[in-house]
Amino acid sequence: MAMSMGPGGGGRRGGRGLGGRPRHRPMSEINVTPLVDVMLVLLIIFMVTAPLMTSGVNVDLPKTSAQQVNADTKPITVTIKADGSLFMGDDAVTTDELVAKLQEAAKNDPTHRIFVRGDQHIDYGRVMDVMGRITSGGFTHVALLAEAPAGQSPSH
Repeated sequence: MAMSMGPGGGGRRGGRGLGGRPRHRPMSEINVTPLVDVMLVLLIIFMVTAPLMTSGVNVDLPKTSAQQVNADTKPITVTIKADGSLFMGDDAVTTDELVAKLQEAAKNDPTHRIFVRGDQHIDYGRVMDVMGRITSGGFTHVALLAEAPAGQSPSH
């Protein structure tokens, strides 16, 4: 039996390099399976630990049958400018007609929230006079509004 040794002989076959080892090209595809596995593990860890990260003191609150606080209505804002002029929302009002306009806007609801805003350069007595008129008109939820200093949160 004779074996022919033609061109390209020497036992080499196509696709093999020197010494009979196959040639490998670098893989140009990204395998995302390990990435997805790591992300799913992190998701599970965060889902388990997130409820444990709430801070505060555990308190067993009492149950009540009272209705929810009237938080869905928009509060009425009364503004006292530096010159002493009064505004209910964006409309100018006089001191004498303030209570009547508030009752009309609140639809005679004495628990409607009313916020009083006063310029910082106005006399404190003027603010107290306006608040006194509002409370004497029957309103029970009257509050002063203030601005938090720059760099602080409103809770301080």
